[in-house]
Amino acid sequence: MRLNTRKKTFKKRTSGFAMRKKYCRFCMDKISGLDYKDSKRLESFIKERGKISSVRSSGNCAKHQRMVAEAIRKARILSLLP
Repeated sequence: MRLNTRKKTFKKRTSGFAMRKKYCRFCMDKISGLDYKDSKRLESFIKERGKISSVRSSGNCAKHQRMVAEAIRKARILSLLP
């Protein structure tokens, strides 16, 4: 009886494309503040179901993501956004 002493090797699966690093839009444009009345800009951070997009999907830094979330909440209170 012969024992199998070879180690199994696994190939890394790649999907064929490289992930692009996301950058914060507000840092790139050097925007210091975000207004809740600017509904056009805020709509890009809301998903179809009405949820606020996460840092991973939006690419914002933590500081600006907090500002976006606060502005969206204020706009929802005033019925400017769904």
